[in-house]
Amino acid sequence: MRITGIRVWRIELPLKEGSYHWAGGKSVEVFDSTLVALDTDAGLCGFGEVCPLGPVYLPAYAEGVRGGIRELGPHLLGLDPREHGRLWQAMDGRLKGHPFVKSGLDMAAWDLLGKATGLPVATLLGGIMQKEVTLYRAISQLPADEMAANLRTHRESGYRRFQLKVGGDPDEDIARIRACHAVLEPGDRLVADANTGWLPADALRVVNAVRDLDVFIEQPCHNFEQCRAVRERASLPFVLDESIDGLEPLLHAAGLRAMDMVNIKLSKLGGLTQARLLRDLCVRLGLLMIVEDSWGGDVATAAIAHAAASTPGRNLFAATDFNGYVTRSFADGAPRREGGVMRLPDGPGLGVTPRLDELGPPLFTIT
Repeated sequence: MRITGIRVWRIELPLKEGSYHWAGGKSVEVFDSTLVALDTDAGLCGFGEVCPLGPVYLPAYAEGVRGGIRELGPHLLGLDPREHGRLWQAMDGRLKGHPFVKSGLDMAAWDLLGKATGLPVATLLGGIMQKEVTLYRAISQLPADEMAANLRTHRESGYRRFQLKVGGDPDEDIARIRACHAVLEPGDRLVADANTGWLPADALRVVNAVRDLDVFIEQPCHNFEQCRAVRERASLPFVLDESIDGLEPLLHAAGLRAMDMVNIKLSKLGGLTQARLLRDLCVRLGLLMIVEDSWGGDVATAAIAHAAASTPGRNLFAATDFNGYVTRSFADGAPRREGGVMRLPDGPGLGVTPRLDELGPPLFTIT
């Protein structure tokens, strides 16, 4: 099997709630997602999706995905997409860094491998540990009472894991955490995600003010050393996300016991190949994980479902159903939330089929 062409679509994904807010006053109303198709001489086509959380969250942006594919794509023609090691070597050899560019291509290659073997991607990633995965709901940053009301609404719809977007004024964040914690019920879990928004002194204020609550603190500060300094003076369990963008940071942080949970984002790492590597190391290290991506629609959500379903249940804190946050669906077979869980899609590969007739002609094609 050889790659004969690469097709790329741009897809807008408006939010059901109108907008999404996080630390530093950042917000998004419509997500700019990129759908990638790898065509082959075997008549099979694999799909991947990349959707950055705007241009100011991670070193990634939507036009960068498409520009990077224009640069990288011609060098992948003629390669066997089933040989993930060779494919990754080719991508790294032609484009240094920029893992978010490679994520959709890597995802599409896994979809192709599944279709070629007749197996779901979860099986190829190590085996289906559970067909249903627990979901978490991100609660957009708003005044404390509004966040608590939103959490209650999402809890009534079935969610039991919640990630609060904090990282603003410390006093307001303390109020947000306490107000949201007050509406939880037994078995619920809460993560306060600052998205690098606090200075170390502010982070310590917040952590000390809520230390009597059952809550995880996620990525409080801008860099790893600042987060570690807070961790060393806090008693609450810690999550690292933005600081863990590859193998070396994970090993370094684990060696210093800097976290209890890691956020595994597919596009941050470069796709399913690298996510599997870090996931398996986290299992060995005894760490909890959130398995997700920066954002996305039906195809990205399917990839999250496969990565999460192939993760041992004791290590999986939650996954994310991003296609449940947006108003647009563009693929058949995509996983959907049922209560607080998401079922693995049926069929080989990722198990989803984009409705290309609805999307129209590709933005560009590489042959």
